[in-house]
Amino acid sequence: MDTERLAEMLRQVQGGDLSIEAALSALQSLPYESVGDFARLDHHRAIRTGMSEVIYCPGKSVDQTAQIALRLYERTGRVLATRAAPEQFDAVRALIPSAVFHTLARLISVGEFPAPKNPDRYVAVLTAGTADTPVGEEAALTLEWQGTRVERLYDVGVAGLHRLLDQLPIVQGADALVVAAGMEGALVSVVAGLVSRPVVAVPTSVGYGAAFGGVAALLTMLNSCAGGVAVVNIDNGFGAACYAHRIVNV
Repeated sequence: MDTERLAEMLRQVQGGDLSIEAALSALQSLPYESVGDFARLDHHRAIRTGMSEVIYCPGKSVDQTAQIALRLYERTGRVLATRAAPEQFDAVRALIPSAVFHTLARLISVGEFPAPKNPDRYVAVLTAGTADTPVGEEAALTLEWQGTRVERLYDVGVAGLHRLLDQLPIVQGADALVVAAGMEGALVSVVAGLVSRPVVAVPTSVGYGAAFGGVAALLTMLNSCAGGVAVVNIDNGFGAACYAHRIVNV
């Protein structure tokens, strides 16, 4: 249930096209619905926050993932699941044949990606290297799932700064930027020093031993000398997308 569907339901009740009993039946599982003894689905979340509940797949069994996806699909016709394994996708697709697996981003989606709510505004998603692309794609697809326009600029890291500067009009025209970088994470400070818009920094777990699985990039981003930078957790492309989406759509 989201605000648009709730408003339409209330208009139907007001116009006499939907009975009060039918409306109450549709609303009776708000604010949440229990699924077995392992999940309580927050159907009220979209009304509160503007985005419906998303499935985080790690730690869930194949059957749990599929059952949660089916319940969400039955209520809204749309599902997004992050960090999915192929076997989890197979289980979801067995119950929902229209499910799609976005292999690079490790996302499962069901339903249409909506047209951008504000097509003149966009988030630029940048990655330092090709190895950072899975995190960048998680962010980009999550943004598009929420109805935010995205411009992708991948493999534009500081080891070849001319690659970034060639795309400066796109970078400086963005209303918010998501920058994913591993190794030393320096791309964030460079980008934030070139733009007047908020930068959401995503340290990735890419790098050799001294990168400590993304900790080195995380510390670099937290200590950025450029202003206007917010930092999310290591590899959290989803969280970065949610933050950037709110910036662009306020």
